[in-house]
Amino acid sequence: MPIAPQDPVVHEDRIDYVPTPINVTRARRHAARMVAEWGHPALADDAALIVSELAGNAVRHGRVPGRLFRAYLTLTKTSLRIAVVDPRGERQPQPRQPSPDDRHGRGLLIVLALAPRWGARERTVGKEIWAELDLTAP
Repeated sequence: MPIAPQDPVVHEDRIDYVPTPINVTRARRHAARMVAEWGHPALADDAALIVSELAGNAVRHGRVPGRLFRAYLTLTKTSLRIAVVDPRGERQPQPRQPSPDDRHGRGLLIVLALAPRWGARERTVGKEIWAELDLTAP
């Protein structure tokens, strides 16, 4: 989903990662640090958790040998947009209701609980999963 012209971009950040579990941790820490540095420390934990869930899904479900995943942060005047791109476009996310015994399957439910808007879109290669947080006063 493109950023609306009436809501200009204030800050942007993107980093490519090798799809390994340690890079999910790195992406999470980086997101928290950037959001806090951009003047929104109250959103840093939620942003980090969303990045962690989306990046974890990219590593678990979107991995293609030799291909990277990319994490984007885009701060506008009114929102923080978080997006993760992976190379597996045929594997679109589907929120589900895991049983209490399931070890996985709650990531998108966490994203849905934190972000008022989220979505997925196919790209020429791969897919992008995004979520938006509304800004609080710095």
